[in-house]
Amino acid sequence: MTNYFSFFDLPVAPLLDEAVLRQKFLANSKKYHPDFFTLETDAKQAEILELSTLNNQAYKILKEEDQRLKHLLEIKGALAPEGQNTVPQDFLMEMMDINEGLMDLQLEPDPARRQEVEQAVKAFEDNLLDDVRAIMENYQDEHVTAGELTALKDYYLKKRYLLRIHKNLSTFAPH
Repeated sequence: MTNYFSFFDLPVAPLLDEAVLRQKFLANSKKYHPDFFTLETDAKQAEILELSTLNNQAYKILKEEDQRLKHLLEIKGALAPEGQNTVPQDFLMEMMDINEGLMDLQLEPDPARRQEVEQAVKAFEDNLLDDVRAIMENYQDEHVTAGELTALKDYYLKKRYLLRIHKNLSTFAPH
């Protein structure tokens, strides 16, 4: 797996200076632009095209916080392949009321109930971030512990779960 942080010579971290990321992306975009290599050999043109593609892919992943965190967890070996990760059971138990509210909204739309569910989801999201904020802000790749990686993984998986709830809210109970 390609380490996109290394590609941009950035520290492996869940939080990045996005202006620096953009500067490195733009510099690489000029450096690896295929139009500047039209007179080169086919092999060199293929290499540059590959680097240009890698530059675009790396930027796409690192500029988006959730994708950046997923990439960090993958390169650290903390995240299993897609479909093999599980959300902690205690979190699923906490989600029961919200899921029941979603089912109620699916059967009978109710703007007041929808707002209650949205507020509950927002409260969960805020609490999730509070739980890992210190890890994210003080992350040092060379000193990260297994416990910190597990906390970041759980945060990522829980956020994805809540994202599905948001999608269900917009499907079952549109405004």
